[in-house]
Amino acid sequence: MADNKKEKKFTRKLLNKYRLVVLNEDTFEERFAMKLTRLNVFVIVSLTTIVLVAGTTILIAFTPLREFIPGYSSATLKKKATELHFKTDSLQQVIDLNEKYFASIRRVLTGDVKTVEFNRDSVIEAAKADREALVLAATKEDSLLREKVDKEDKYNLFESAISESSFVLFPPVNGTISEPYDIKSKHFAVDVVVAKNTPVKATADGTVIFAEWTAETGYVVIIEHSQELISVYKHNESLTKQQGDLVKAGEVIAMAGNSGEYTTGPHLHFELWSKGYPVNPTNFIDFK
Repeated sequence: MADNKKEKKFTRKLLNKYRLVVLNEDTFEERFAMKLTRLNVFVIVSLTTIVLVAGTTILIAFTPLREFIPGYSSATLKKKATELHFKTDSLQQVIDLNEKYFASIRRVLTGDVKTVEFNRDSVIEAAKADREALVLAATKEDSLLREKVDKEDKYNLFESAISESSFVLFPPVNGTISEPYDIKSKHFAVDVVVAKNTPVKATADGTVIFAEWTAETGYVVIIEHSQELISVYKHNESLTKQQGDLVKAGEVIAMAGNSGEYTTGPHLHFELWSKGYPVNPTNFIDFK
């Protein structure tokens, strides 16, 4: 009985009607009135809460407005961030490779030949090793082309001479050798006395990989040739080529001079490097 009375009392409280009235404060005129029960208020508040929660969820999940909410990021931004990360990583690899390459050039300029490495593409070639391991059947056209190239190379004096280590290069200048090639004193070059502003010529076809000023050796040009051959020209008065230029044998690349700290007069300091090791230029060039 007691439980039934409590239930009836609770039901009456829920269903008791209340009147919400809005009055004019000055005249006490009734402006708005509405009859409510506690049950109505509970239902209205619950529905309003559900609508607000549902609307907020829809805005976050299906509209771009979620990008303005702290802690949320768009898929586009994530994609761009990932792409930038990969690009940064690739650029860092290129920078590391170039720094290693320039470090090898600096060691050549200072006479350190123990750890010189000029092959910029070694990392790239290593990455392509798997692809190069594939064996592809040669077509008839490919075989004919290979035969033609082999015949051309057979009678190519410069290429065959390199392979036999007895080739003759174009003299960069003509003059008297004031200081010869000497491994004991670490003078991996010949110093050829010439007049100031004498044209300095490329000893063979190649690509200029360095053309800058250095405090010790003045204006320097370094050319990379085929068969991993490097030629170095130091103490120039001025340069006529810049890094990246393609040059032909006998083409003027600089004007001889007396620039840099390590010089005692107008001359050309000329070096030859084969596969990272110095060689005596007089074995291949007649400077007279």
